[in-house]
Amino acid sequence: MAVNLAAPAADKLLSVAGVQLGVAMAGIKKAGRKDLLVMRLAPGTALAGVFTRNTFCAAPVVLARKHLKNDVRALVVNTGNANAGTGADGLKRAMQVCEALAGHIGCNAEEVLPFSTGVIMEPLPAERIVAALPKALLSKSDWLSAAEAIMTTDTVPKAFSKKAKLSKGEVRVTGIAKGAGMIRPDMATMLGFIATDARVSRAKLQAMLERVAERSFNCITVDGDTSTNDSLILAATGAGASPSTARDALKLEAAITDVARHLAQAIVRDGEGATKFVTVRVERGRSRDECRRVAYAIAHSPLVKTAFFASDPNLGRILAAIGNTGVDIGKLNLYLDEYPVATGGARHGSYKEEQGAAAMKKTEFTVRAVLNRGSAEATVWTCDFSYDYVKINAEYRT
Repeated sequence: MAVNLAAPAADKLLSVAGVQLGVAMAGIKKAGRKDLLVMRLAPGTALAGVFTRNTFCAAPVVLARKHLKNDVRALVVNTGNANAGTGADGLKRAMQVCEALAGHIGCNAEEVLPFSTGVIMEPLPAERIVAALPKALLSKSDWLSAAEAIMTTDTVPKAFSKKAKLSKGEVRVTGIAKGAGMIRPDMATMLGFIATDARVSRAKLQAMLERVAERSFNCITVDGDTSTNDSLILAATGAGASPSTARDALKLEAAITDVARHLAQAIVRDGEGATKFVTVRVERGRSRDECRRVAYAIAHSPLVKTAFFASDPNLGRILAAIGNTGVDIGKLNLYLDEYPVATGGARHGSYKEEQGAAAMKKTEFTVRAVLNRGSAEATVWTCDFSYDYVKINAEYRT
């Protein structure tokens, strides 16, 4: 059950000129469910991408990185099979899908980006995907259907839209993402696709996406595991206004960041078995990297995350996680929501156990660590570990 997260209404998701969406049922893992998405892009669309830093990366990641250098005309996304750990055969099967889609829409196979998500180390059923492509191309789908088609263990489709008013007109930004487990991205999430009708050069779009990812998808964790298939794509079709001033560029980037952050937080809220959404904020560190290292030490600790689930303000677990990073606990002030709970490595004089328990019983709360050794800060979003996390992952392949 996702934490304070519901499926978006289809009529709240904005269409983006220059993007055509098609969804089909290919029967990749389960019959009778949407599991194939095709996104066709207008000629001249600029594309940017960031991918997993895990060296055990999937065949579609290898091809998408390579094909991204070209003038991309379409994306093809399947769920149910990750096509990872499949060697040369996996690359061949992914390329078969690219070639088939290219043949349908009249472009080169190198102008198609493939994406996959699902079970690792199983052969991609390329023949089923190829057979279903005509159905996807005939389908006139919306962004909500597209979000549903890329889900795996997600319980809620993730999509969000935003408008930005530029000096030469209004632009739209809409994005979808999937992910619920194997989440500790070093660039993005498992799969994310954002589109805007703004006119932006490829170089500027790539730089923008990297900044956006750092403020959104690179600030989340469910279980601390990076994926083989992590990919985040940003498309600018050029059908709308162009940011003509520095202020316009900032407005556009802010809108894209808002969409990306909403999607990233939705992944944490829908984390496998999650019952709590937790903000971990670290302040007054020596550098942003130090603050993020401390935040992730808290957010990754299984002992801390199980304490979150139990609503148990076990301060020793949090302090031990922080101390494991090497920062000076003697200067630390620790808070649960507004309650000061520890200072200088010891219980705060005014702290009462029931205050910490009350904070942790809420479905959303904040852990704030003030290091008192600089002016930097960082925020990470995470969730708890419940019994269901173990159950979902123990039964994932069965």
